[in-house]
Amino acid sequence: MANAEVRKAIRVSALRNPWFAAAAVVAVALIAVATIVPHHTEAFDLRLFVLVFAGMVAAEVFSVQFEFRGQGVAWSASELALVVALVEIGGTWAALARGAAVGAVLVAQHYPAAKGTFNVGMSVLEACVAVVVLDLVPVGAISSPATWLFYLVAIFAANVVGALCLAAAITLTQGYPGRALWASLLIPVVLVSPMAVVVGLALLLLVHVTPWSWLLILPLVLTLALLYRRFGAVTRESQILERVYEFARRVEQVSSQPDGTRQIVEAVKELLNADRVALWLPPYLDEEPRLLVAAEDGRAWYDGPGDPDDLFRRRATEGTHGGGPVLTSLARATEAEVAALSRRGAEEVLAAPVTTAAGEPGYLEVCDRRNDVVTFGDGDRAALESMLTHVNAAIRQQQLLTQIRYDADHDRLTGLPNRQRLAAEIDQLLAEDPVAGRAGLILASLDNYAEVTDTLGHAASDELLLVTAGLLREHAPPQALLARMEGEQFAVLLPGLSLPATERAARRLREATSTRARVAGLDLEVTLTIGVAAAPVHGTDAGTLMQRADVALLAGAGKSGVASYHPVLDQQSLRRLQLGTELEQAMADGDISVVFQPIIDARTSDIVSVETLVRWAHPRYGSIAPDEFIHLAEQIGRIGLLTDYVLDLALARCRRWLDQDIALSVAVNLSARCLTEPDLVDRVRRALRRHAVPGELLILELTEGSVVDDSVRSGTVLADLHALGLRLSMDDFGTGYSSLSQLRQLPIDEVKIDKSFVLGMATSQGESFIARSIIELAHNLGLRVVAEGVEDELTRNLLAEMGCDKLQGFLVSRPLPDQRLESWILARTGVRSAVPGTPHRRLFVRS
Repeated sequence: MANAEVRKAIRVSALRNPWFAAAAVVAVALIAVATIVPHHTEAFDLRLFVLVFAGMVAAEVFSVQFEFRGQGVAWSASELALVVALVEIGGTWAALARGAAVGAVLVAQHYPAAKGTFNVGMSVLEACVAVVVLDLVPVGAISSPATWLFYLVAIFAANVVGALCLAAAITLTQGYPGRALWASLLIPVVLVSPMAVVVGLALLLLVHVTPWSWLLILPLVLTLALLYRRFGAVTRESQILERVYEFARRVEQVSSQPDGTRQIVEAVKELLNADRVALWLPPYLDEEPRLLVAAEDGRAWYDGPGDPDDLFRRRATEGTHGGGPVLTSLARATEAEVAALSRRGAEEVLAAPVTTAAGEPGYLEVCDRRNDVVTFGDGDRAALESMLTHVNAAIRQQQLLTQIRYDADHDRLTGLPNRQRLAAEIDQLLAEDPVAGRAGLILASLDNYAEVTDTLGHAASDELLLVTAGLLREHAPPQALLARMEGEQFAVLLPGLSLPATERAARRLREATSTRARVAGLDLEVTLTIGVAAAPVHGTDAGTLMQRADVALLAGAGKSGVASYHPVLDQQSLRRLQLGTELEQAMADGDISVVFQPIIDARTSDIVSVETLVRWAHPRYGSIAPDEFIHLAEQIGRIGLLTDYVLDLALARCRRWLDQDIALSVAVNLSARCLTEPDLVDRVRRALRRHAVPGELLILELTEGSVVDDSVRSGTVLADLHALGLRLSMDDFGTGYSSLSQLRQLPIDEVKIDKSFVLGMATSQGESFIARSIIELAHNLGLRVVAEGVEDELTRNLLAEMGCDKLQGFLVSRPLPDQRLESWILARTGVRSAVPGTPHRRLFVRS
């Protein structure tokens, strides 16, 4: 069975060899010649034969060339010469003269041997077919209209046979391409060839009247030849234009997956019908420089485009050629250009610069047309220049997606891997050797971070974090993976270390990083509290290891600054247990309350809404961080109860404003866990009715991760919530990337740019670039944009220029409890009359 398959594969491979088609056509042509020779014994006239041969060579040289599925197809005015030959020197000599003329032209043009042989055989066969047709009909004098018709039929039959041979060869070597092949081959047969025959017959009639008619014929023939060539040029220009449009369509559909750039390279190769296309991209974020090659022979690299000193690459990227793609061919190359072509093994190269988001230009080159008839020309330069517009846009889009993916795994401030990336690295490391795999994890917390933030502000605390990250990079072991967790915490993963070795490394690291640093004009102490855990003794997965390092970190704060995990430390988790049991009572007693942070219109300074934020003032533990007790509520199944409590407080506040004839929307954060609760929509509906608040005055803020969860997207909860008339907002937008392609399909009304992008806008062009991209993306999808974390006028002005719709942050107001919010409104705001058609007044922030 296997041998049969091998034999079948060998037969298929042999059939696809161009020499098979060439041999078949030559064999049929020889049979045809042998068939007509006995019936045509015309005398050989050398002078006429030479003249006819010269005319056929001229007709072949003035040919129309075009492409179909990578195949070069040439249509010449040879029918004119063939008619003259059939009349003047007879069928046998006409067939031989045509074969010799075609062969001479193809040899002069360095045509590949297999295709040249095929074309010679096909031209002889066509002539023989014409002779056979003429033998079957009563051909009279050249002046007879019936004779004209017979010659038209004969040449038409010959061309149809030639087209069939060419179609068979393409199908045999490349597979059947579809009906478009017949249009490309038969349209010239129907439209071009009959005109050539008519002109040939007219020339014969004139010559038979008087030999001096050549004085009139020669200018006419030259004019027709030039028009013929122009027809070919127009045809080719049309094909180039179609390729550019097709390329633009293809690029628009390029996937957002990491192989999107490769798809672009493949599209350039296919639509320019090139043998090879190479795209070199400079380093970007954590990516090394890349060379992407799409080649007919499957190679992934070749010498030249990856070399910064390469002549073509340097000429393109430095703009020394005057801008736009530059075409170099072997026929017109200088010595240096010949050397650059030789290292590529190419005969012609189109080279062009590519614009990237990295600041350094990329480089694109196209090597050799996959065609033996048509070569690159000025039209292809223009086509590539048009394609470059789409290439540049697509590559910038790809790099933006790379940036967003990078941001999903990295901390925006320090550039270090984040918790998500650290967890993946730990799991991958331990999965490589589940039995003997060892790893140490150091969790370090910056001691005075909160004090610096409260006293000097976010800019100073960010500076302190950057200094700490630099110290950790400097003193961590070379094999360590350094990560920024959240807030003031960092992590150091030490592959292969045991618990004692990790403890020693932790002490050395703490000593080395304990120093004074200049921050915000002050000399501040940098000290770390460290918790240590190690695998496999403390856990065999990332979640367990990080949780136990966190428990050790809490213990380290009360000791020498370094503590290792021990099961006894778990008793400290009793605090969390106690908080869980007190959660419902804290709501009943009013210990859990809400504060409100105003959100304003970026253009008019109207207060458009307030975000409702939850706080817990514990009688024993003091202020409990919202993230701590919200996460706790999720874990113990009380998040729905907490959400209903906050929603009631927010809607009650909204109702009191409505009673004062003021319409202010209230925004409430919705946990991902809530979206999976089956009665969520009914509870929200009942809350709106209970407080008599219209749905359009409620905004539910969702996290990006909750929106892209498969169970949420496949259900109807978002659509059902939206049907209540309320608005849905995507909070912390930009910290994840998987939702970008899904936003269009979700009933989201607005997105909130995460404050990590906004806080650094005034000093970082990168942050501004990301913020601008998010705003443009959201507006293109018909969404409004809220920027949170606006703390200064410069950031506010930048966001306003970018078209951001709403602003939130300390520049407007800190989160305020109910009474202080009322005082703030009285002190800072004015009242505008209601917009025509609406019953309520509006508040605005006075400048």
